[in-house]
Amino acid sequence: MDTKELLARVKADNIKFISYQFTDVTGAVKSVDAPIYQLEGALEDGVWFDGSSVEGFSRIQESDMRLVIDPDTYAVLPWTPAEARRARLFCDIYTPDNKPFDGDPRGVLKRMLTRVSERGWTYNVGPEPEFFLFRRNGGEAIHPVPHDVGGYFDFSADDEAVRVRAALMDALAGMGLEVEVGHHEVALGQHEIDFRFADALRTADNVLTLKYTVKAIAAQHGLTASFMPKPIFGINGSGMHCHQSLFDTKGSNLFHDRNDEFHLSPLAYGFIAGQLAHARALAAIVAPTVNSYKRLVPGYEAPVYIGWAQINRSALIRIPRYTEGRDKAMRAELRFPDPSANPYLAFAAMLAAALDGMDKGLKPPKPLNNVNVYHLTEEERRKMKISSLPGSLAEALDELSRDKVVQDALGPVVYEAFLRAKTAEWDEFRINVTDWEVERYLEVA
Repeated sequence: MDTKELLARVKADNIKFISYQFTDVTGAVKSVDAPIYQLEGALEDGVWFDGSSVEGFSRIQESDMRLVIDPDTYAVLPWTPAEARRARLFCDIYTPDNKPFDGDPRGVLKRMLTRVSERGWTYNVGPEPEFFLFRRNGGEAIHPVPHDVGGYFDFSADDEAVRVRAALMDALAGMGLEVEVGHHEVALGQHEIDFRFADALRTADNVLTLKYTVKAIAAQHGLTASFMPKPIFGINGSGMHCHQSLFDTKGSNLFHDRNDEFHLSPLAYGFIAGQLAHARALAAIVAPTVNSYKRLVPGYEAPVYIGWAQINRSALIRIPRYTEGRDKAMRAELRFPDPSANPYLAFAAMLAAALDGMDKGLKPPKPLNNVNVYHLTEEERRKMKISSLPGSLAEALDELSRDKVVQDALGPVVYEAFLRAKTAEWDEFRINVTDWEVERYLEVA
């Protein structure tokens, strides 16, 4: 939309306030709110804010920042009251001398996407973010017990889970997401809402939109929505499987080759090989919390071992089965990202790893078809040269520190800020005394 079109939409929607949104390096959504009469000036001059206290913008020389509005990201926030109706606009961050800020996560992804657009390609991503709905247990405390008793794809004619999920899908559709399906996931209280794939930048915007919309609508129903990767011990955690593909300017899927055994092109094999080669460093970006590594363990459908396969869900990368005539559906599903990731940084790092594999002509190992990697012994995996993901955030950060391809995708400003934030997170966890330790050792030690 141009300025005139946007102003007309805002007037027609009876908007009173605009939230100008961006993220910090960890993926937390930040917002600068302003009354609607300031919008025209903001579109022309940007919106100034103090970035010195934002994670990743902490150096004093980075205190003055300017938000440059992306008009195409306009959406009404449907949970806001009519008398104070708000809309949101995502923004890019610029420095006072009118240059893109190197620490802007959205800018990091845009720079990576420029590399593929220069080749005449579009990088598409279709994520599947999972989440839990919990009840509050009096006051502000959250009792981590699911609010329903459904299982995977369970149908219920009229229960609370169905009503909440329907409200969520309606709200997301109203905000411009092309919702494809919503369903109950494997664990109690766990849900998934899938929306149609799009180019990576729009998809990253959509992931953020989905997360805060789900939280807002859930709160209206007296529930707490959590995208925490592993909120409950002993049951499945929440992932964000990412279906990826490359298209050319004619709309052809560059992953498809009808003459190949698996219907994959040489480009697709390089793409897969690159992500496998950098998987251990990628983990720090796509599974970026201490809690992420309590999901990435054997036994709960989350991938742990580095390999690829057709259909096999124990593999890190899965190639959904090819159906004749559906060439555009050929894709590579990366299964170890989780929804705690900053989607801009995750997609940028995933793309950088894939490009490295394609540009170097890397070949993936043999597919793990008809092999359940979880059932192999350590010796069998070693003979098959199947390595594993890092077992902790600290191990993942160590791998990231040795991977120049992923570091370069982030850029030095974001890499240093990310490393600083995540090292502090690990250190805080490392010295914290947990309930498990107290129960285990207090009386026996």
